[in-house]
Amino acid sequence: MIGRRQPWFPDVALAVAFTVVAVLLGREPEPGSQWQPQDALGIAITCLVNAPLAARRRFPLMVFALSSAVWVLFITLDYWPVVNSMGPFLALYTVASLRPLRPAAVCAVVMGAVWVYAGWRAGQPTPAVFAQAVVFPAVGCRFGVAARVSAHRAHRLAELAEQLRREQQDRMRRAVAEEQRRIARELHDVVAHHMSVINVQGGLASYVFDSAPETARSAIRTINETSHEVLGELRRMLTLLRTDADTGGPHDDPCHADGDAPESTPYTPMPGVSRLGEMAERITAAGVPVDLHIRGAPRPLTPGIDLCAYRVVQEALTNVLKHARPANATVVVSYDPRELTITVTDDGRPHRSLPDNVPPSSGHGLIGMRERARLYGGTLDVGRRAEGGFRVRLVLPA
Repeated sequence: MIGRRQPWFPDVALAVAFTVVAVLLGREPEPGSQWQPQDALGIAITCLVNAPLAARRRFPLMVFALSSAVWVLFITLDYWPVVNSMGPFLALYTVASLRPLRPAAVCAVVMGAVWVYAGWRAGQPTPAVFAQAVVFPAVGCRFGVAARVSAHRAHRLAELAEQLRREQQDRMRRAVAEEQRRIARELHDVVAHHMSVINVQGGLASYVFDSAPETARSAIRTINETSHEVLGELRRMLTLLRTDADTGGPHDDPCHADGDAPESTPYTPMPGVSRLGEMAERITAAGVPVDLHIRGAPRPLTPGIDLCAYRVVQEALTNVLKHARPANATVVVSYDPRELTITVTDDGRPHRSLPDNVPPSSGHGLIGMRERARLYGGTLDVGRRAEGGFRVRLVLPA
């Protein structure tokens, strides 16, 4: 209702309906009263009382003034006041619903005075008339104020909802961009490593091509395998960056809290499944006992898959450390023929509040895990366990 153009048809229909009812009601005045039945003049005045209601929401104060003034004329000519009382009453309600309280209160006083004037014209200035002159305008004004407050709240809620939607979209876009930059940086390290290997092996093959053909062939095979791996990494990265992703974001790295250098430092090997034992020890030392189980025969993984598995386990255990203590966590790494399945479970319960020394979650961790899994063609399933606690299950092609 606030700040928007209102349709004109409902108000016009309401003005017509009020006019018809008033004309029909005025044909027979109150039995035993001195009021005269409506004649042609009375019908004309009735139309003038109710016609302004068609513009009540555009010009509420003017409509109330016109309707009340003509109503006073109607009463002065000894027509029954009740016939046209609803028009000014609706105009009063409209003023209270669209304008501040002060002009609405003034209009309520005016309407009460007109009501007292009608009683005086009838020769009945009784306490009942005075009571009606107070109660009826007060009720109309109160309902109008309530409608105005309700409309204002609805409008404000709509604005807040739209603002929240925009902020959520902005946060999501920022999260996607941050995670894409993070993945691109990590993949750059992998690509740089592979290109270094290719460069060295290429130089070796060229140097011993005539003197040691077997060594040269071995170097060429290494170049072939390494280039195949790096092309796969580049293909995955380009697939992610070309997609209008709607999820993604960075996540915290709690395992560096003890002062270790970040894994992305130049010439530092990327972390992988083989270093999950070190992570389990750090999380255990932080207060969450972690059991690590390896099923199947471990085998080498591509650097991207290895890093993805490591990061997902890292984020899952970080969430246990932040939100589920006291708890025990279990990490199961299963080497299946064509897949790598990692399951992280805990038996804790989420806390509503965190200790002062634990930073609140940014909300990007789960987004980042899903984005990493999708990048490498895997799936991530996150949810509560029926017996309590949480479960994170990652499946990657390997």
